[in-house]
Amino acid sequence: MIAQVSPFWLVKSLPEMSKDEWEQLCDGCGKCCLQKLEDEDTGDLYYTDIACQYLDQHSCRCKSYESRLEKVESCISLSLQRLDEFSWLPSSCAYRLLLEGKSLPEWHPLVSGESDAVHKANCSVRNKVISENDVPETEWEDHIIEGVINL
Repeated sequence: MIAQVSPFWLVKSLPEMSKDEWEQLCDGCGKCCLQKLEDEDTGDLYYTDIACQYLDQHSCRCKSYESRLEKVESCISLSLQRLDEFSWLPSSCAYRLLLEGKSLPEWHPLVSGESDAVHKANCSVRNKVISENDVPETEWEDHIIEGVINL
């Protein structure tokens, strides 16, 4: 009899995952690489359709992933030490979903088995954003978007 092995994200908590498993959770949507604006009075966070200059807008992956934290002062590394800050992540993000005890969506590459499923499901920023190099920071408020999950 062959034992069936459950996928790691179903049996392990985020702290129990290996570095490789942790990295596999990223679905490649690119939403976390969008510039965000915070209302100083309310603390509310607003996403824009402006992407970090290092986001490859086709693959929706960082072009400088290994050195991103040195190149971009505002880049945030998702880590176990920052779990309490995951509420800023898009509601479709695997890290946030698992932290909240929810399931991964059917289009997630780990579930679907397809690396580009996030794009096929139209759940990524592919072809929907502009580079921060093309918009002066003084105009970012004009680029606030509604409903990040439907971006």
